[in-house]
Amino acid sequence: MAERASNSFSMLLKKRSDLFVAGGVIAVVMMMLIPLPTVLLDLLMTLNLIISLLTILIVLYTRDALEFSVFPTILLVLTVFGLALNISSTRLILSRGSAFNGRIIRAFASFVVGTEGSEGLVIGLIIFIIIVAVQFIVITKGSTRVAEVAARFTLDALPGKQMAIEAEYNSGVLTEEEAHQKKTELEREVDFYGAMDGASKFVSGNVKVGILITVVNIVGGIIVGISIHGETLNTALNTYLSLAVGDGLVTQFPALLVSTATGIIVTRAISESTFGEDVTSQFSGQGRIYLIAALFLAVLGFLPGFPWYLLFPMSFLAGWLGFRLTRKMSIRQHHEELTRRQKKPDESAAGDLSPIAPLDPLSLELGYTLVPLVDKDKGAELLDRIVRIRREIALDLGLVVPRIRIVDNMRLDPAAYSFKIRGVVVGESVIKINQYLCISPGQVSEEIPGEPTTDPTFGLPAKWINEEMRQRAEQAGYTVIDPPSIIATHLTELIRANAAEILGRQEVKAMLDALRKDFPAVVDDHQKNLSLGETQKVLQGLLNERVSIRNLVAIFESMVDYCNVSKKPDFLIEKARQALKRQISQQYIEADRTLRVMTVAQVLEQHLIENATESSEGAIALLEPQLHRRLMNTVADRLQQIQREGHHPILLCSEAARPLLSHLLRRRFPSLTVLSIQEIVSGITIETFGEIAIEGLAESVAT
Repeated sequence: MAERASNSFSMLLKKRSDLFVAGGVIAVVMMMLIPLPTVLLDLLMTLNLIISLLTILIVLYTRDALEFSVFPTILLVLTVFGLALNISSTRLILSRGSAFNGRIIRAFASFVVGTEGSEGLVIGLIIFIIIVAVQFIVITKGSTRVAEVAARFTLDALPGKQMAIEAEYNSGVLTEEEAHQKKTELEREVDFYGAMDGASKFVSGNVKVGILITVVNIVGGIIVGISIHGETLNTALNTYLSLAVGDGLVTQFPALLVSTATGIIVTRAISESTFGEDVTSQFSGQGRIYLIAALFLAVLGFLPGFPWYLLFPMSFLAGWLGFRLTRKMSIRQHHEELTRRQKKPDESAAGDLSPIAPLDPLSLELGYTLVPLVDKDKGAELLDRIVRIRREIALDLGLVVPRIRIVDNMRLDPAAYSFKIRGVVVGESVIKINQYLCISPGQVSEEIPGEPTTDPTFGLPAKWINEEMRQRAEQAGYTVIDPPSIIATHLTELIRANAAEILGRQEVKAMLDALRKDFPAVVDDHQKNLSLGETQKVLQGLLNERVSIRNLVAIFESMVDYCNVSKKPDFLIEKARQALKRQISQQYIEADRTLRVMTVAQVLEQHLIENATESSEGAIALLEPQLHRRLMNTVADRLQQIQREGHHPILLCSEAARPLLSHLLRRRFPSLTVLSIQEIVSGITIETFGEIAIEGLAESVAT
């Protein structure tokens, strides 16, 4: 019950905190106009002292300046609050004179000074002048200068820090959410130090106004006391000088705390710990300095006139502390050395080797002349393209590509790059960093001279040209590609071609965990009926034929629906493809909602089905070498005809023959798409280009 009441009270305070703060600020401003009773004045002066003390304590225990981002505003409010108290106390002192009974000011005028009478007035005035001088000349001026430099350096470093965040995001080190958070923190840092640059002027202005108010209190008090209250010069001088000094001390002491807090918070910009932790760690880092200090104090103790009874104990204490710290540091270094030796691999002992040699899921190795493409100081063009590649693959295939580690490899050719999947090279090439790859699309207006080469992505004939020939080549109709685009395009095709290999069981598990948040019933039903390995094989089979797996719900539901019939990957892949038929059909239909295809002769389909056999990769069709060669030649001729007419090559067959034909033709013709009739949605016009058939197959089968 008590806990519930406490929580309700906390929520009430949070809801009304804005109202309290607004009312407090308005009350501070009104204090300058409305006379206050001395009791309320004492209360507010005590409150000012407490808030100032809390402010400096918060600063001392703050690890990061941004943790106390409200400090510049607090500085302004405390400055106005102190000035309002000064004005209120001045009004009461001048109006009441010797009858003024403000206890806080009286206490500072007598107890803090340490004596009464004329001597106390002189001492109090001197102390006030010293406090103001220390605050204005030393603390405030230094804090203001540090705040100016910090604001300037923070603003100058802003572009570089932003580029560093972008580079880390582009290289995959940071996620989009982490990059956004870092940019927000960077903006807050710039705003904070910019605000501190201006807020530090409040402190210096407060000191100047405090001096002016004290002088006005003394001069005005003497005039009011003599001319209005009828006091003698000596009485007026003692009364108003005492009260002015007390008022100055009681207002300048909180201001001194706040100005000290200002200096601390702007000088600790490079720290990541509290002030106490920094002092403890940095003053205890070297034991020898205390031994030297102990020796120095001991020497001073032997000199005549020095207080040996103080110096010798302090020397002993410093020596003991130095001995302890030196011993502690020696033990720590010995322990670190032992740890380092234990971790150092011993080639003669196989037991010291790690049981796992970890491999990067994806890595791009660059020769040293290609390093500028990923250098943050030189724009890092390739990093931007890699981020776009990962997004494009995720949207197109539904595969979240792991972060690609980019490293420089001195063993590569200086102008070479190599793309690896789990440490195995899947693609590599050599490019020229200061030249462009020029590819003819088929019809160009003129022949461009250049160094012959081959496009690393599609194997097309190409040429290397320099910057001077670039515009001429583009005008002639060539496709001109810069080095970052060459690598990015090659990388994209390699990832698409090897997407099934990239998708491991850990990635499948991550997909299931992410899908569970929105579709828990689908995931639970799926995991009850199918294992992680069976799911992986189906998803890999879809990716092998470049079918997007973004619609995991439809894929998993179809797998659950048909797993009771068979759990063979080929069978479940076909059912998943049929569940995605609208997506697959949409991918290949042309603008007039026509699907232009080649069909397969029924005799050929029947022959493939009858000669199918099971393997580790699923069902495959076994053809005699002569039939296999004739089939490949026939398909090649048909593909050339379709591509000349500008259409995507599609082969349409029955559901039973589709996986057999896909497996048979995929490696030889990677651009060929094999669809089954069950994957075509209604409302699409099918136009047939021709039929894939092998002459004499029917007769040979009959015999």
